[in-house]
Amino acid sequence: MKFTLSWLKDHLETEATLAEIAEALTDLGLEVEEIDDPAERLGAFRIARILEAAPHPDADRLRLCRVEVLDESGGAAEEVQVVCGAPNARTGLVGVFAPVGTHIPGTGVDLKPGVIRGQESNGMMCSERELELSDDHEGIIDLPGDAPLGARYVDYAGLNDPMLYIKVTPNRPDALGVRGIARDLAARGLGTLKPLSVVPVPGVFASPLRVEIDPALKARGCPHFAGRVIRGMTNGPSPDWLQRRLKAIGLRPISALVDITNFFTFGLNRPLHAFDMAKVSGDVLRIHPAAGGEEILTLDGRTYRLAPGMMAISDLRGVESIAGIMGGEETGCTAATTSVFLESAWWDPITVAATGRALKINSDARYRFERGVDPEFTLPGLELATRMVLDLCGGEASDLAEDGAPLETARTYRFEPDAMRRLVGMDLPEAEQRAILEALGFRLEGESVMPPPWRPDVLGDADIIEEVARVASLTRLEGRPLARPAGVPAPILTPAQKRERLARRTLAALGYHECVTYSFIDAPSAAAFGGGGDAVRLENPISSEMTHLRPDLLPGLLAAAARNQARGIPDLALFELGPVFSGGQPGEQAIHATGLLVGHAGPRDPHGSRRAVDAFDARADAEAVLAALGAPARVQIDRQVAGWFHPGRAGRLTLGPKRGLAAFGEVHPRVLRSHGIKGAAVAFTVELAAIPEPRKSEATRPALAISDLQAVERDFAFVLDARIEAQVVAQAAQGADKALIESVRVFDEFAGPKAEAQMGAGRKSLAISVRLQPMERTLTEEEIEAVSAKIVEKVAKATGGSLRG
Repeated sequence: MKFTLSWLKDHLETEATLAEIAEALTDLGLEVEEIDDPAERLGAFRIARILEAAPHPDADRLRLCRVEVLDESGGAAEEVQVVCGAPNARTGLVGVFAPVGTHIPGTGVDLKPGVIRGQESNGMMCSERELELSDDHEGIIDLPGDAPLGARYVDYAGLNDPMLYIKVTPNRPDALGVRGIARDLAARGLGTLKPLSVVPVPGVFASPLRVEIDPALKARGCPHFAGRVIRGMTNGPSPDWLQRRLKAIGLRPISALVDITNFFTFGLNRPLHAFDMAKVSGDVLRIHPAAGGEEILTLDGRTYRLAPGMMAISDLRGVESIAGIMGGEETGCTAATTSVFLESAWWDPITVAATGRALKINSDARYRFERGVDPEFTLPGLELATRMVLDLCGGEASDLAEDGAPLETARTYRFEPDAMRRLVGMDLPEAEQRAILEALGFRLEGESVMPPPWRPDVLGDADIIEEVARVASLTRLEGRPLARPAGVPAPILTPAQKRERLARRTLAALGYHECVTYSFIDAPSAAAFGGGGDAVRLENPISSEMTHLRPDLLPGLLAAAARNQARGIPDLALFELGPVFSGGQPGEQAIHATGLLVGHAGPRDPHGSRRAVDAFDARADAEAVLAALGAPARVQIDRQVAGWFHPGRAGRLTLGPKRGLAAFGEVHPRVLRSHGIKGAAVAFTVELAAIPEPRKSEATRPALAISDLQAVERDFAFVLDARIEAQVVAQAAQGADKALIESVRVFDEFAGPKAEAQMGAGRKSLAISVRLQPMERTLTEEEIEAVSAKIVEKVAKATGGSLRG
């Protein structure tokens, strides 16, 4: 949003300096991006007279000028010789002089004393282009003879009007008009908001043009549309003061009518549009949803095809305007226009935004309507604009042509002065809070506060407090220590948060480096890891490589490993703890801890101990994490792992067939190739939520129980089917006497052709060592034999095997 200081002072009675205004605006949340002060750029240029302009002795097109330069007070005259090439340089001409050392903005040159074709030149007489006033460079500026010599040209020409460019957030549509900015500054205390007098213009004839809003749009799209005909007018150039303001904010003056509508757009945040009555067909303007397929040539010279539902304004011939966005070329005003229909309406922000986005049209009207303009200012804005058209262009106005009524925006919230301390931490007297709200246009009645219609962003009690704090200035906040509660504070971390922190610390202690990757991955990677469906597809992805929510943490770790290997780091230990997604609804998200080992388990050494990482490394680390998180010590292992693990070289740690705690194993070679990983790679994933919470009795470590009695170890070798897994044997032996058997360990396996030659085809031998630890008394030989017999019985029953002879 751009505006000039004089424009601001049309609405704000203030003695504040430009620097004070800029500082206050930024503090109010209207951040000042740029200040263009012509006094800084053009302050050195002064009005001077050419005493004599003689031909240059060595150049036909140059003239040697004696220039009379006075100081700012008009005294202390000084003569300066200037070589000038302008064709209009003449004796007695009063123009604009730039002394040595001046920066010429139009050319970017810093003036220095020079010698041109043998003659000294100290300064220059300037053209309008050199001062960036226009593109005219045919001659130097020629001022009236009574122009005050020695005065600054920027003051004489009325150019000393700084322009401010502020950044307006989407929730502040009122700040898209100079009056809204002035209101904020007045509330801050930098001046007084001048009253805006709206005197209705009496109509002298009935409007020959009616307006009709389609019933489908009256409830929401366009609840209010008004206008009037102005005839007998002259659409000439706008006054200099209006042209200067528009030029200062980067707009090109076109004609009085166009400049007036731009003036109201930026001055009062009230976009308007004027139809040339001579070009309007029929006696009615219809506001209706487009049927689809209608085409319109707009004022920007482009043709647009409307989609069904887009709001349009049509006459008998067809669509003449895209509602709230841009008018049509067919009914546009020109210098020959003598009669216009000036319209003012309120358009639905969402509909305007959707239409503008679909057609890719950016206009000042769309920018404001899609953020929300004051619905109650539709008629007052029309009256003020009508008055200005009559003043600048002449003519006479008709009665109003109107359909609908202003949108009802009244809403009431509770005013709680004490909430300022609770929500913001500021202590402001209630009287000051009320004064700020009233200065911003809020209406207060007892304990109720009603926002003004130009503030659609205020939608709750907290917004009311925010407005007070913003205007009072958050710089008034004082740092205060939080009150310390008595006694020992209660824990604030949830069990899940504690579990995540402990898992992260455990993995770091195991030597892993933590990675933080995006929760978004590409579609092929998502599909390869069990995801990629529409439920986890992003509607507006950042890039083609981030189209889906990740179903697993491993794709991100593999990509990180590939990048590290490409930079010469072959051995890696990486982990990530974060969310994975099985769908897009609540409850379809889980927290996993995933580790990845790539390369070798240790550095090279002279002892040949370096080896590639294997599935047992991943299992050990997964079990370490489970143990740290309080998982039961005895878990089962099965082979039901995901497809990205190597079959036969991976497993799953479970608490039963349906409750998986973790998966581990080698990563499938196909997955490694697709991610560009070289060498061996193993991984594990721990599902944190699947680990049962320890009971209170298990929350602390139990007392250490050490027996003074001698432990007994017995070895057993069984002949089994070659497909029987060692885990089945160990679990069966453990169940023979859970109180007495301390541990079961597999220590030998005899399998293959030699074993089958001795024990039969498809058979093998598996040896286990069972440790018996008595706690009360030494075991007798009979008791040991009884336990041994039970072990043989349990294993035989579970596996169908027999004790090897």
